[in-house]
Amino acid sequence: MLKSITTALLGATLLAAALSAPAHAQTKINALFMAQAAYSEADVRAMTESFTKANPDISVNLEFVPYEGLHDKTVLAQGSGGGYDVVLFDVIWPAEYATNKVLLDVSDKITPEMKSGVLPGAWTTVEYEGKRYGLPWILDTKYLFYNKEILQKAGIANPPRTWAELSEQAKIIKDKGLLSTPIAWSWSQAEAAICDYTTLVSAYGGSFIKDGKPVFQTGGGLDALNYMVESYKSGLTNPNSKEFLEEDVRRVFQNGEAAFALNWTYMYNMANNPKDSKVAGKVGVVPAPGVEGKSTVSAVNGSMGLGITSTSKQPDEAWKYITFMTSQATQNQYAKLSLPIWTSSYDDPAVSKGQEELIAAAKTGLAAMYPRPTTPKYQELSTALQQAVQESLLGQEAPEAALKAAAENSGL
Repeated sequence: MLKSITTALLGATLLAAALSAPAHAQTKINALFMAQAAYSEADVRAMTESFTKANPDISVNLEFVPYEGLHDKTVLAQGSGGGYDVVLFDVIWPAEYATNKVLLDVSDKITPEMKSGVLPGAWTTVEYEGKRYGLPWILDTKYLFYNKEILQKAGIANPPRTWAELSEQAKIIKDKGLLSTPIAWSWSQAEAAICDYTTLVSAYGGSFIKDGKPVFQTGGGLDALNYMVESYKSGLTNPNSKEFLEEDVRRVFQNGEAAFALNWTYMYNMANNPKDSKVAGKVGVVPAPGVEGKSTVSAVNGSMGLGITSTSKQPDEAWKYITFMTSQATQNQYAKLSLPIWTSSYDDPAVSKGQEELIAAAKTGLAAMYPRPTTPKYQELSTALQQAVQESLLGQEAPEAALKAAAENSGL
């Protein structure tokens, strides 16, 4: 009798344990993102929660770092033998990451639907030497934002079409006492400054590298830095721009302290949010201007992709997560923060509603995106250029001398 009771109790215990156990053994993947611009940390967490609800057998551990730490965090983790399965990477890194085998080549995983559905220009974000190292996720360039009310008060009918016009309009605004420093840029000694510089290089028809050698110290590259220095010295540019990152520019613009600002897509809807912005409903946006006789608009390729690290032990689960995060359904849902990579999304009224002006600017700006140099030595080149920009703004070196030194220290 005792034996039968014991057996029954044991059976009940085993049944209870079986019922309380998860239906599937969970696979854990680690993903690294940035904590600024485009999608916010809260948005990435919400997207990821939707993914794990649809895929209960996969859990995702998220880590966020500022953009400035994203590259080094990825590379150091590789050196220590792993850590991340999925990483966010900038358009400037595939050359280095492919050369040093940081990311897996996923060319064979990309479906015909992906190939035909994604905007052709978006693929350049993840490509190097004919291979693809992830999927594009953040499709972005910098636009010229302007305060409609301030322009109206200054008697300016239309936003500038050229960079020279931008300076002229800023001077009108300053002379009328509307704002003391009408323009805000992100010229901190960081990659942000190189994005602004590249936008101007594209406007002036310049180049970074020719036949493997730096050429930015002449022609359009020199013209671009001269423009930056002149704008800074003229007092038309906010003097704190030399320390600003993009979020600083957004805050200044949202406070009504700038008539013009160069920034990424995400600022449009944030600056139009009356909860946080003093200029909601007054935000205008156009493609960054051109230079008469050389260009009609200018744009930098600031896109980013999601890739699988070569040390990942769960590449299939990592790919499943990446395809969810970059899917048209997910991207359309969050299109107010970053415009989708999918061509047909731009004909979806739900995507364009409330941001028609931005979509119009994007159709021109995204088509004109100019790349920062594609080289495995990009980090060295960028560091040298950042120093050249900063020294020129501070008057420590003339632009020509600063760029010449940057060319010598670029590692090329």
